Order: sequence, then C-alpha cells, then structure tokens
Amino acid sequence: MNLARSLAVAVLAALPFGVSARAEDAVKVTHRVLTQDKGHAVIINEKGEVEWEVPVKATSHDIARLPNGNFLLHTGDTTIVEMTPDKQVVWKHESKPTDAKRGIQIHSFQRLPNGNTMVSESGNCRIIEVDKDDKIVKEFPLTVEHPSTHSDTRQVRVLANGHYLVAHENDGAVREYDENGKVAWSYKLDMAGRPASPGHGPEGHGDHVFSAYRLPSGNTLVGGGNNNRVIEVTPEGKIVWSIEQKELPGITLAWVTELEVLPNGHIVIGNCHAGAENPQLIEVTREKQVVWTLKDMTNLGNSTVVHQLLDVSEGVIR
Repeated sequence: MNLARSLAVAVLAALPFGVSARAEDAVKVTHRVLTQDKGHAVIINEKGEVEWEVPVKATSHDIARLPNGNFLLHTGDTTIVEMTPDKQVVWKHESKPTDAKRGIQIHSFQRLPNGNTMVSESGNCRIIEVDKDDKIVKEFPLTVEHPSTHSDTRQVRVLANGHYLVAHENDGAVREYDENGKVAWSYKLDMAGRPASPGHGPEGHGDHVFSAYRLPSGNTLVGGGNNNRVIEVTPEGKIVWSIEQKELPGITLAWVTELEVLPNGHIVIGNCHAGAENPQLIEVTREKQVVWTLKDMTNLGNSTVVHQLLDVSEGVIR
C-alpha cells in the first residue's frame, strides 16, 4: 500500500461508524476481493487481475477467508470445505436430509470463535453447529411458513449475543432466534410500493430476502434479494435508510445479495443477476455516493452472489 492510500485509510478508519469522508477528499478506492462465479472461487486484486482461483462448480451462497488464512468454500448444494491457500482440503462438511422424501441444500455457514461451524440447512428446516470432527453439537428447528428445499433460508449470521439472524427467502422475512431456537424478533419485507413481477434480473420484483446484519445501533441492515434494494430497519420495524433500485446514478439493482459494512460506514452491495450493464459489487457511502464498483464479465458473470473484501479485515460486519 502506498503512503497516500495508507493515510487515506487511516483517516477513514478514524471516522465514527456511519460517517463517511467526502469522495473528493480521498484517493481512488480499490479492493482485493474473494468471490465466486463462472465455475471458480477467485481472488481478484486491486488491478482487476486474478491472483488465486480454484474450481467451484456450484453457485456459492456463502464464502469466507478465515483468520488462519484458509478459505471456507461452498463446493456443492450439500458440501462445505476448508481449503488452504495452496488448495489442500483440511476439513469438510456434508449435510444429509433428515427426511428421505425431501432434498437438502446449504445456503449459509459461519466459522464460530469456538472453532465450530454453523450451517443453515434448507429442506431440513434447521440450523446445526458442527465441530472439527464434523459432529453435530447443536441443532434447532427453524420457523418456516413456506417450506422449500431451495429457499427456506439464505444468509444466516450468529450475533455477538449468541442469537441467530436468519434471512428466510421464501417467507420474505428476517427472523432472529435466541440460543434455544425461539423467535426473538422478526421483520417482514414489504413490496416497496411496487407489484410483484417474475424474473431474476432487474425486471423481477418480490420479497425474497437474501441477507440481514445487526448494526451497532441495534438496527438491522437488510439485503433485499429480489426486493431490489437495501434497507435499514429499527427494532420496531421502521425503515430509516434505504437505497432503492434506481437511486444510484447509472446503476440498477437486481438481486441484492451479500452486504459488507466497512469500518468507515461504507456499505458494499452484492448486485447479482443485474446484467452486463451493471456492476456486480458496489461500494457506497451513507450519503449514497458510489466510491467503488467491480464490473468484471471476464472472470465473473451474472451470478456473482457472495464476496469478501480482503484488504479490509478489522471491524467489518458481514
């Protein structure tokens, strides 16, 4: 990192959460990104070059670089592996259906501070935690109104208080579960004043939520999926901030997937199925200024669902 950028990062990091520096005061923003699309998991560096890649044929709905430098990769509908940078698999989990008549899909996972791994199982309608030997050490059923092997859940995150924040795609709802699996809070997405419409691209609209994150304020930031927007809601369910589908100049949001909240308050938005004319990743300030985008139809495609910025590690909510 050069001196100018080091100073800029230091200034941004010193700002309170939710406060952004003016775009004209900062050097050009670049990022090193871990993501997956077009049959591979890939690291794209600040110059847009492929720095590392490994075949991953399934469309990943979660991904992570761990503190030890290894990667948690979603290698199939039912499998997760931990892989070293030199591409050695050192741990693997495979979920199996609890009912032979139903299928199962994994859509989210998270390595926990105690070394266990949380796995959300659609089809089984449950959350499990497994240890280093892939033994289930905890499980509880989820509240699901519209069961679907493909869409019971999307992203799930374990909160600092031990609760679980679950995006229920097919229910169009975010539910927070306590450590015993009881629903402690919920939020139902609305349609933003627009009628439902079919399609995975910008033309599609619904309430199929993808992700949710608890902010330090106690509010919840929601990646709306085919709701085509990002919203922040209070514990009472009031929307206090949003980015609507066509609010960013020259950009249309389609299936809004994973979000990252950076220490300077900026938000990185996953914009999946948006077509070649739109970026796959967008970084915006709280004032809704676009400061960085990733638009790469060579190494990636129209199904870039997940990402992790690798040059910003401390204090990121994702």
